[in-house]
Amino acid sequence: MKKTFLSLLASACVIVPGLFSGTAQAQFLDGPPERIVPESQMQVQLSYAPVVKQTAPAVVNVYTSRTVRTRSGADFFERMFGMQRAPQERVESSLGSGVIVRSNGIIVTNAHVVKGADELKVVLNDRREFPAEIVAQDEEIDVAVLRVETNGERLPFLPIQKESQNLEIGDIVLAIGNPFGVGQTVTNGIVSALGRTNVTDLSSFIQTDAAVNPGNSGGALVDLSGELVGVNTAIFSRSGGSNGIGFAIPSELVSRAVDSALSEGRIVRPWIGARTNAVDATMASALGLDRSKGAVINEILPQGPADRAGLEKGDVILSVDGTPINDDSGLRFKLATLRKGEEVAIRYFREGSERTVNVETDIPQESPERDERKIRGMNPFDGATIVNMSPALGDELGFDPFISGVMVLKIERGSAANYNRLRPGDFLIGLNEEDITSTRQFESLLETVESAEGWKLSIDRNGRIGVLPTRYLPREQ
Repeated sequence: MKKTFLSLLASACVIVPGLFSGTAQAQFLDGPPERIVPESQMQVQLSYAPVVKQTAPAVVNVYTSRTVRTRSGADFFERMFGMQRAPQERVESSLGSGVIVRSNGIIVTNAHVVKGADELKVVLNDRREFPAEIVAQDEEIDVAVLRVETNGERLPFLPIQKESQNLEIGDIVLAIGNPFGVGQTVTNGIVSALGRTNVTDLSSFIQTDAAVNPGNSGGALVDLSGELVGVNTAIFSRSGGSNGIGFAIPSELVSRAVDSALSEGRIVRPWIGARTNAVDATMASALGLDRSKGAVINEILPQGPADRAGLEKGDVILSVDGTPINDDSGLRFKLATLRKGEEVAIRYFREGSERTVNVETDIPQESPERDERKIRGMNPFDGATIVNMSPALGDELGFDPFISGVMVLKIERGSAANYNRLRPGDFLIGLNEEDITSTRQFESLLETVESAEGWKLSIDRNGRIGVLPTRYLPREQ
């Protein structure tokens, strides 16, 4: 008779009725059983089938389509014959995976799976199809939350493991998804590493050697108790196929993203108002640390959470709420798993000793207000949309939230601003020797400049400051 992992645990736990429905958990009498290495052929032949039956119905395929407009050959015909060809449209389709995390049709997947989609379709394990809508998405953490209308039907779902600390290197995990569009597939492996922060700027990924391929993105990484421990998101590969190095977003961040999307309509990532850097060996020696660890504060937002709590420039953050911090990416990840207004204990190093302070997390604030304005008039900047930068806008656009000033947000095609090579992302520094402090003030400056005087605009483009040569270009009437 085929043995199962659940039978191996039978002596240590009580199986709750309805275990295989995806809603119940195994209740252990004396805590979770000890992890053991298989010692016999019988133990090696144990099956993952019960866990797969429990979890696979909650993993879905996500199909996306978007319309792309092209003008193939337009330049040739315009140049040779003065003719313009009508733009052509084509539909691009892609696929990925997703996980049902609420029985009322809430699904989590990767933001890159649904990016730019005009239409979304979710196909369940039993081949039923549902149109889906995006509730919220965050490209920086690569999480998107979708909703399908179930008309009151309860769908199978996966419980999210709230505490990723329960996962250990060496634990067996299963990856479920739709690689290469071949259909739902299950692969197994172990947790190869935890807290991988060298993949993106905001990450603390689970690394696994379970085979993960294109199409697995957004699929489930589950443990042997049937809980969602991560959402598969990336692979390291030079060939495009699995090399046994896959990365998954930890469940604690997934859980926070889902809760935030459902309660606030967007994925909120708290912060403490401090810019930090990883501590290398040289810096650790200079600061008096025994090794490179933590995140050193090199800038603090005035009146921000860190400032109000008494943290200072040069402090090294060692842990947040008991979680060790290895670098600045790990710090941002940990803060992203918290709720706005949550008070956490931060252990830090200052002047040769470790100290602890309670900090109340917040979200980046829009101060000053963005005051978005579209420039119009007899000037070289006609057609440019400008905004006042703030921590909130910087976080929203993927800019450094500590950057301030007036930024070009958009440029109207064919406008004077476009002709004069002004670009989105340019920061306006000065106009004719006058400093630019706000969008309102810039509009006022434009009214005081005579066309005959010329327009000398100083800009900051990608950290390089220079003067943009401009001339007035009348708009076609």
